[in-house]
Amino acid sequence: MGSESVCKFCQIASQALPSYIVFEDSVSLAFLDNRPLFPGHVLLIPRQHFETLTDFPPDLSGGFFRNVQLLAQAVEQGMGAEGTFVAINNKVSQSVPHLHVHIVPRRKKDGLRGFFWPRNAYKDEEQMKEAQAAIRKAIR
Repeated sequence: MGSESVCKFCQIASQALPSYIVFEDSVSLAFLDNRPLFPGHVLLIPRQHFETLTDFPPDLSGGFFRNVQLLAQAVEQGMGAEGTFVAINNKVSQSVPHLHVHIVPRRKKDGLRGFFWPRNAYKDEEQMKEAQAAIRKAIR
């Protein structure tokens, strides 16, 4: 039994589980989050099962991220919001292990402050340079 058969989002994509779908095409499906930060909080998923962003094939990313843009605009306009918060959790805080993008309507003074976690400053410029070098090395 593959992970797709037990994945809640795969079940939504196959319509085995009910959801409030707001958009769908051959690449992706968007539906209302059942535990929203605010009404209009949408989740966009690829129809195929990919656990994380790093598992997602580059040839699908163009169409998928065009849909992120489309939904960010639609959520803002449709919900009469001043903007949106768009986020992807990758493993940590990923409640369902299926790639998904959160698109959340935002308004000034809505109660969300920056990110949902505490920020940790670099101890010095040297630590910043070490992080920069490590990420550049990983890209190569």
